[in-house]
Amino acid sequence: MEARLKSAPSPDLTTAFQHLFKAIHAGGVEPRLLAVIHLRVSQINSCSPCVYASIEAAKKAGESDERLHHVAVWRETPFFTDEERAAFALTEAATRIQDGAAGVTDEIWEAAAGHFTQEQLGAITLEIALTNFFNRINRTTNEQAGKTW
Repeated sequence: MEARLKSAPSPDLTTAFQHLFKAIHAGGVEPRLLAVIHLRVSQINSCSPCVYASIEAAKKAGESDERLHHVAVWRETPFFTDEERAAFALTEAATRIQDGAAGVTDEIWEAAAGHFTQEQLGAITLEIALTNFFNRINRTTNEQAGKTW
């Protein structure tokens, strides 16, 4: 399988992404948590380049292999804090919005709000949305893990 787009994104698009990344990282959320949120979204969407990239980012941020191997089954493991579980529940609800899924219920939002400030929730929400955006681009263009970045 070969990637369908051969050219680099426009400089304006690159600048826009840099501003979004800066806003996310200024939100006060641990980089390690942002990386595993990116991983969980990408697992759900079967985006191999983003799974690859998020594992690399999580490891650079100090994440353990044990926890990385269990992100997909976070409900069934003892490896994640209540705060991380609330972030994963929000991540999954915001990502799985197809076919009439409930999306982010008040209960899911309130659980996350019990662990994160409004600024942090904004950063997490933007991380989820941006990851979904990149996942869709990568799936559309047949980008492969480890081929480009």
